[in-house]
Amino acid sequence: MKINLANIRQEYAKGGLKVSDMPDNPLPLFEKWLNEAIEAQTAEPTAVLVGTVSPEGTPSTRTVLLKALREGKFVFYTNYESRKGTHLANNPHISLSFVWHELERQVHVEGIASKVSAQESDAYFQTRPYKSRIGARISPQSRPIANRMEIMRKFVAEAARWLGKEVERPSNWGGYEVEPLRIEFWQGRPSRLHDRFLYTFSAQDNSWKLERLAP
Repeated sequence: MKINLANIRQEYAKGGLKVSDMPDNPLPLFEKWLNEAIEAQTAEPTAVLVGTVSPEGTPSTRTVLLKALREGKFVFYTNYESRKGTHLANNPHISLSFVWHELERQVHVEGIASKVSAQESDAYFQTRPYKSRIGARISPQSRPIANRMEIMRKFVAEAARWLGKEVERPSNWGGYEVEPLRIEFWQGRPSRLHDRFLYTFSAQDNSWKLERLAP
């Protein structure tokens, strides 16, 4: 049966946003929304869609997991030699999109990415499950491989090599911290008249400007 995509629609009526709901600094509101997404047991509440731009100007997106929010910066970890890593080495501008369908909410962040310290990457790496640490060591992330068996053989060989030892973080794997310059909060509303509030950071006076956007 052919599905008519044009007929798929849903009314959003789970909440709303008023100017009085918006703090001077957007980070506490983001933390509140993230905690509510976790408490509501939404699917993968820390999942974030990361957008980067290639040297040729081509945009690219993929999903990672947010691992920290500290000192006003968003932190995630990845392979520095992956597609996103090579993009960020050339152009540190980045976008982050959080989508919590169950709450009819989205948050869109634009900012500048930089690597976290090696010490911070080391500390986080040791909190990862053993198999995830092995996988990080052997995966040529984003690059073509012949078949799944190829990567499984590498995994088994690397696991044997580190048996009974503390698995070290490879130098091509670590964290990025994103300093936000623009943060938009989106709350679904009926009749597609969604509530959208945009925070833009001003370096001149070290403050956030707040505006309501048309849906």
